[in-house]
Amino acid sequence: MNLQIIILAAGQGKRMYSSTPKVLHQIAGKPMLTRVVETAQQLNPDVIHVIYGHGGEQLKNSLPDLPVHWVYQAEQLGTGHAVMQALPFIPPQTQVLVLSADVPLIQADTLRTLIACGNTANAHQSILSLLVAHLEDPSGLGRIVRDNQGEVSIIVEEKDANEQEKNIKEIYSGICCAISDDLEKWLPHLGNDNAQSEFYLTEIIALAVASQTPIRTLSVKDSSEIQGVNNRLQLQQLERIWQVRHAEKLLQQGVAIADANRFDLRGELICGKDVFIDVNCVFKGKVTLGDGCSIGPNCILTDVSLDAGCEVYANSVLEGCNIANDCTIGPFARLRAGTELAAHCKIGNFVETKKAIFDEGSKASHLSYLGDVSLGKEVNVGAGTITCNYDGVNKHKTIIEDGVFVGSDTQFVAPVTVGAYATIGAGSTIRKDVPPGELTLTESRQKTVYGWKRPVKKE
Repeated sequence: MNLQIIILAAGQGKRMYSSTPKVLHQIAGKPMLTRVVETAQQLNPDVIHVIYGHGGEQLKNSLPDLPVHWVYQAEQLGTGHAVMQALPFIPPQTQVLVLSADVPLIQADTLRTLIACGNTANAHQSILSLLVAHLEDPSGLGRIVRDNQGEVSIIVEEKDANEQEKNIKEIYSGICCAISDDLEKWLPHLGNDNAQSEFYLTEIIALAVASQTPIRTLSVKDSSEIQGVNNRLQLQQLERIWQVRHAEKLLQQGVAIADANRFDLRGELICGKDVFIDVNCVFKGKVTLGDGCSIGPNCILTDVSLDAGCEVYANSVLEGCNIANDCTIGPFARLRAGTELAAHCKIGNFVETKKAIFDEGSKASHLSYLGDVSLGKEVNVGAGTITCNYDGVNKHKTIIEDGVFVGSDTQFVAPVTVGAYATIGAGSTIRKDVPPGELTLTESRQKTVYGWKRPVKKE
């Protein structure tokens, strides 16, 4: 039987206290809705329908490349009403899996098992499958009420539950799987005589019982899979669960992580052997760390590739750069997009680079800005060096050839080229091309004023 998926994403999320639609709030660098869609894609459905309402076009425009069919719910009249909006687009005899966009940690394997619960030898037999959990504290969640034979008879939302029903520990996750034909029969009969005056999808349970449709339940082992997000505290809790889960995967793969509770991955991280990651590091986009790399505390790496043996010291920020083997970076270094280091290079403390190409063995150890610059092999850049690359309108390039020694406090006013093995005297402002192998400096002679006295503060 073919599968189609409905993701409920129309809720306002008042308790988030945010102008951003709730499902656009992020888990590990991606909107919750995106995370649920990516999980749904692993099930290979024919179509993924996203029911949206609150936030309207803002939601669609924020995720223009999401491979889904958008279905608008003009009035947010409950989960049952939301599913009704998608049914006209779903053909008969189709398995329909209903997910929630604010339940971002649900796993594809769990959903595969739930879908399998609805499969029988008779492809046309009706079965309703529910994903449930047993919680010590089920507050705020719909309770599973069973009859004397242990069969599901009804789901009661907490706002409508009596005291006996509130003591039930088994809860409904909001995730279910049914046949489209059955949903077509049941949904028109939903009522809104409840505390919220909404059409609850959970009412299909009573209708399934009345039509003698078998109801099967699957209980999740890890309750975090079905934990929803209604406020920022719950969002933060799920963020930390996601991060620890992925830190543990990396640890099992041999990556040394100083503290799994202080690890932050917001993209894809690929690690070689004997990689060490210290506390409070953030990884965004696609980051690759070669064998033996070490990342110090409080570093942020975004779309970065480091070859084997590199060391990034504390409080460094790297973005959009490629680093060859055995380089050292930081502490407090900033490597911006377009930076490329060949092997055995060094970027030291308080050095910023942008579109900077370093050939093998070159180094800038202290307090420099190097933008739109190309360095040859074995170049030494002294402290306080600046490439003046912007004339107020256009950017210009500085070229420093092999073996150049740059004295401290030097400014290169681009465009300018420094020939191989030249030496630049400290405190120079270089405005013209420098010949190879020569000492070039802009000298301002030292002067002493004898008998000069400091000013005295007036009373």
